[in-house]
Amino acid sequence: MSSSSIKDSKLELSEQSDVSSFDPDSFLQKELDEDSQNNINYRNCSWQKTAGLLFSEYICLAIMSFPWSYSVLGLGLGLIVTVIVSLLCLYTGLIICDYCAAYPHLTNVCDIGQHLIFGSKWVWYATAAAFLLNNTLIQALHVLVGAKYWNTISDNTTICSVVFGVITAIICFLLSLPRTFSHMSGVGYFSAITMFIAVILAMVFAGIQSHPFKYDPSTPVHWTAWPASDAKYVDIMSAVLNIVYTFVGQITYPSFISQMKKPREFRKALIVVTICELITFALAGSIVYVYVGNAYITAPAFGSLTGNFKKIAFSFALPTILFLGSLYSNVSSQFLFHQIFNKSSKHRNEHTAVGWGVWTLLNLVLWAIAFVLAEVIPFFSDLLSLMSSLFDCFFGFIFWALAYFKLRRLYYYKKEGIKIGFWELFNRSSVVSKFEFVLNIIIFGLGVYILGPGLYATIQSIIWSYQDSLYGKPFSCVSNAL
Repeated sequence: MSSSSIKDSKLELSEQSDVSSFDPDSFLQKELDEDSQNNINYRNCSWQKTAGLLFSEYICLAIMSFPWSYSVLGLGLGLIVTVIVSLLCLYTGLIICDYCAAYPHLTNVCDIGQHLIFGSKWVWYATAAAFLLNNTLIQALHVLVGAKYWNTISDNTTICSVVFGVITAIICFLLSLPRTFSHMSGVGYFSAITMFIAVILAMVFAGIQSHPFKYDPSTPVHWTAWPASDAKYVDIMSAVLNIVYTFVGQITYPSFISQMKKPREFRKALIVVTICELITFALAGSIVYVYVGNAYITAPAFGSLTGNFKKIAFSFALPTILFLGSLYSNVSSQFLFHQIFNKSSKHRNEHTAVGWGVWTLLNLVLWAIAFVLAEVIPFFSDLLSLMSSLFDCFFGFIFWALAYFKLRRLYYYKKEGIKIGFWELFNRSSVVSKFEFVLNIIIFGLGVYILGPGLYATIQSIIWSYQDSLYGKPFSCVSNAL
């Protein structure tokens, strides 16, 4: 297949978004052959290296928000929500794997968004804006938590917290400079391992400490199996969104798959990581919550530990705080970089001064924006909920329900050579396929619910928190230590 035929195939796929005679295997092989001739090889990730990136994405600081979520939902409902959300995210992740295998020319979530919704260019731009804002907010979250760490570990009373934010942003910027995901996977495994140790230590320390931080003998440690009878809808929804945010990472999957030697092996990495994350999240949320109780829980839960217990456990989370933000910066920079330089550009494929200059500048600008956002939005758990309600509705659920229906139409087109409508697709399906059909309608509805009532609950929670003076002021020097 020549370069011109690849271009024609891309055009065909953009115009015929759900049906095509395009041969994905030939297209992929052509890309691998061309990539092997360049000094910078993008499609060189194995499934093991991709698993390292996924581990670093999921074994993260947001795990330590699970005890707070369980304190609102109760242990029983919290575990039920955790299992359901994890299985839904695994299922939609498998849909993404199949979709990217069927259409290997789609290399990021923005391409997929356009491909799913009538091939419309405005959808691509809207998805790109949401994609970049989501990733930059995650970077901002890590700047915020980095400043919390330095304040906590140093018992700071003299250094302005803004300075600690600058230090965190600079370190993250330097870590985000490698040009390919393959080069970042080793650090990804390291950050996942250290974060796992931090979670284990948090569970152990919560159990062996004599009492939680700020313990009052008049208020004993108490936990519940179900939400309190007077629990507010806003609090319950915020707790659910915290769990959703931690599991929903599908926004990066197409980018990761686009740099794999064998894209179909992504499902191996995804299944392994999902099993590990489900066990880790459930245990961390349950054990810390039971030992700390409703009255003393914080987000992240390191704040419920006392003295050196807090500092030791929090310190093992530092590599993740620094690296995961860098990973999202890298994903955003690669997306922008590939828009600036086309596939045949020497600045994209070779080590040129212009290429490295643009790459460095992109990361620098993204971290500057993230730093400003971290100072303007100085809260943790509500920021997780805000990102979940704004972006996870699409990137975690709505997009992939639509992708399932597109894949089913493609299957029937290749099998019978005809285009069929929505209800005809349902009628032609087997019993198992009918179940999947209904499941994806539910997934679509769940995404819409998260965007509507979920966003309302998040905004109301932020308003109440500001009214109660729970957040600091923008660009404040006041310590934000746990």
